Amino acid sequence: MSRVEQVCEIRNKLGLHLRAAAAFVKVAERFKSDVSLERDGTRANGKSIIALVTLAASLGTSVKIGAEGPDAEDAVGALARLVEDRFGEGE
Repeated sequence: MSRVEQVCEIRNKLGLHLRAAAAFVKVAERFKSDVSLERDGTRANGKSIIALVTLAASLGTSVKIGAEGPDAEDAVGALARLVEDRFGEGE
């Protein structure tokens, strides 16, 4: 299985806080693939709220969404859309 990755920019005002991390995990858990989020070389489990929050990804931070598994491409696509949509938050 090959790894699929996509770089996105955190666009919501509050960054990757608890509610945004919970939204990311909720989407990630729909997929069988292993999912990760990486910031400045530090990789976090994309299915762990605590791991995601420890990345301290604020507004304007570039992050790399990665997935490996049978539905990796779909997982990365869905998660990239979530990030680009500011995790469903208005700002």
